[in-house]
Amino acid sequence: MSKTQENLMAAFAGESQANRKYLAFADVADKEGLPQVAKLFRAAAAAETIHAHAHLKYAGKIGDTLANLKSAIEGETYEFTKMYPDMIKDAQAEGNTTVAKYFDFANKVEEVHANLYKKALENPAGLPDTDYYVCKVCGYTHEGPCDKCPVCGAGAAGFFKAGTCCQ
Repeated sequence: MSKTQENLMAAFAGESQANRKYLAFADVADKEGLPQVAKLFRAAAAAETIHAHAHLKYAGKIGDTLANLKSAIEGETYEFTKMYPDMIKDAQAEGNTTVAKYFDFANKVEEVHANLYKKALENPAGLPDTDYYVCKVCGYTHEGPCDKCPVCGAGAAGFFKAGTCCQ
């Protein structure tokens, strides 16, 4: 990998993390009654997304939909078969049961994501027109409304329709 390629991927990671961090900061500002600060954080987060997408594009990591689905399956599969299991073990070994439990939630959800992508890859043009609902607690993603999260147990009120919140 060339130095430029390495730099593009490092910049992508940094910009992606900044986006997520600024969105989390915006939520705090909203809760503290500082809506203008929240707007500023959200605006900067949007700019970081533009940067991240450009870095990913220039790194050659965005393909056609079939290639993107295969890449997503690969990434999600790595997360639930290797990354999170190792992180769960490390957190348990350090006695951090809260983090181990949350890593376990994320691990289960990543497998769900991989399976949803596999379903899409089988017939991308034939996916049923459905809304996806996401658990605000653990990220579990469900086709259609969900009464109770099978991963963390959150009730129906713990879900939002993708595209309407928390993105």
